[in-house]
Amino acid sequence: MNKSELEMLIVRLAVHYQVLSKEKVAEAVRQWRNQPGGGEFGVFLVEQGYITEAVLRKLEMARGQYLEKNRPQTTSAGASSAPQPASSAANESANTVDESANTTASPPVVEAEPEPAAAVVDDPGWKLRFDPATTLEDLLCQAQELQASDLHLHSGAPLKVRLQGRLETASATIDRARAEELVYGLLSDEQRDLLDEHRQLDFSFAIADVGRFRANAFWQQRGLDAVFRTIPLEPPTLAELGLPDSFKELVSFHQGIVLLTGPAGCGKSSTMAALVRLINEQRPDHIITVEDPIEYVHPSARCVVNQRQVGPHTESFARALRAALREDPDIIVIGELRDLETVSLALTAAETGHLVLATLHTSNAIRTINRILGVFPPDQQAQIRMMFSESLRSVVSQRLLPRRDGVGRAAAIEILNNTKAVSNLIREQKTFQLHSVMQTGAQYGMCLLDHSLADLVKRRIISKEAAGAEAEKPEAFRE
Repeated sequence: MNKSELEMLIVRLAVHYQVLSKEKVAEAVRQWRNQPGGGEFGVFLVEQGYITEAVLRKLEMARGQYLEKNRPQTTSAGASSAPQPASSAANESANTVDESANTTASPPVVEAEPEPAAAVVDDPGWKLRFDPATTLEDLLCQAQELQASDLHLHSGAPLKVRLQGRLETASATIDRARAEELVYGLLSDEQRDLLDEHRQLDFSFAIADVGRFRANAFWQQRGLDAVFRTIPLEPPTLAELGLPDSFKELVSFHQGIVLLTGPAGCGKSSTMAALVRLINEQRPDHIITVEDPIEYVHPSARCVVNQRQVGPHTESFARALRAALREDPDIIVIGELRDLETVSLALTAAETGHLVLATLHTSNAIRTINRILGVFPPDQQAQIRMMFSESLRSVVSQRLLPRRDGVGRAAAIEILNNTKAVSNLIREQKTFQLHSVMQTGAQYGMCLLDHSLADLVKRRIISKEAAGAEAEKPEAFRE
């Protein structure tokens, strides 16, 4: 290639990798051609502030890769066959704006096109460094450094990271082949077979000295996707989560059921892990967890901790819970109450002298009570209400809201503790009156979500707007 062709290759790569829009490139080309003395187009882009020097180096690296892959090949007759330019316009010095725009309209057509995003690693608007050599483990390490709660890998779409509850674009578009390469490169042979068979897969894994990740891989119309939740190597403490000391009372029980609830992504798993860690540090007991998949790993301290994962270690939550009742546990931790059989076995375990900790996807404490009771058929309701009213110890519902200072998120907590009044209302099918009991039950450690939100606003930890978005009565937080 001559000099003009090399410069036009930088033009095409800048558009292909979405470093600049076609309009911006056309504008830059016009200015570059009008300046006296010529000069290199890439250097001009840096001097005029279109890109940084680091991005230029990536563009030049991509150009070198393209030239290397398309170097002249020797034919059988001994002649050299050079790669032909994608269009004659790429090799001519266009004198009009239209020609400049047309020159940048499409990436170079090559036999082996360089991977997208290689040239835009350092784009200031993107969160992750990503090039053809990047592995999924590299991306997860970067996500952990950003303190992202989730990493999204979608075929035909950019990488996304969830930062403080907001999903943000983190890279250029990932094509289907690259997405499959990244995901399958992380899986074992057995996991690949399961993904191919069921078209989706729940799994977890750890990266040494970085953290653990809960993942789900699934097929969709554009190709293979995967979402990864970051999990620290060590279970958190209540203080690290910003939870009140009163939560320590939740692990003082030796029998009964404690429910941790809230919508997806509200920190239920972290709160559960903090409670298990507290028990593990304080009590000489036997803890059995049933999870799908295992998230936080709890090494045995004062307790003996056995963690089982649905799939590799047991067929289902229900089968694991039935077996757990014969394994002499003191504490049973259930990753999620999903169905009638699991709920029934959890209540049985709580009634027969075990402390059960479980999570549930519900929006507040009262709806949690109704959800538990509602999974049972009408002919069992009276018996279940009696059983649940006696075995329930506490329901904790939580939300995570962005802090006013922009650093992290704060937890708003709703707590319903079982008292004689609460137990009577559950038995008598008057759960609609629990709101009043919670409103006046501060002396028993109870708190409504709206009261917790109001306290966070008063302490200037969160804004009124953020509180109103999560409140049961948002009008109370309007100006």
